[in-house]
Amino acid sequence: VAEKQELSEFIEKVIRVNRVAKVVKGGRRFSFSSLVVVGDGNGRVGMGNGKANEVTEAIRKGVENATRAMKRIRMEGTSIPHEVLGKFGAGSVLMKPASKGHGIIAAGPVRAIMEAAGIMDISVKCLGSRNPQNLVRSAFAGLDALRGFSEAARARGKQSDELK
Repeated sequence: VAEKQELSEFIEKVIRVNRVAKVVKGGRRFSFSSLVVVGDGNGRVGMGNGKANEVTEAIRKGVENATRAMKRIRMEGTSIPHEVLGKFGAGSVLMKPASKGHGIIAAGPVRAIMEAAGIMDISVKCLGSRNPQNLVRSAFAGLDALRGFSEAARARGKQSDELK
């Protein structure tokens, strides 16, 4: 397992490992669920859930699912192109671009996403629910909503130099 991780070109961040129980006739049967974020540090990032009887197996399944679900996000240098609010369930994440050298100002689960994606300068405020699952999903919703400068101009029916 250690050799496999060295060969991986992705940044893997385990957000949460949770012990869950299924109540059966003979008592409770325990298993583990994991929430994992995987990124290449260059604008591609994905999130995955894994569930198994062993912690390591749950994490491995989470990494596998996250790798399959990787998406490219729009970046402008080391930050995001514009301010965006991502929502999922009762959780909201407000992301604001920051100047070079500012660093990542974010709560734990969202910080892991930004590091995995390669975003170095950003300010993030988590609103509403602080549940890690909701925070991660709302951060991904916000990152999906990002539009580049030329896309914004095209959506308004203008040339990109008209908006500058």
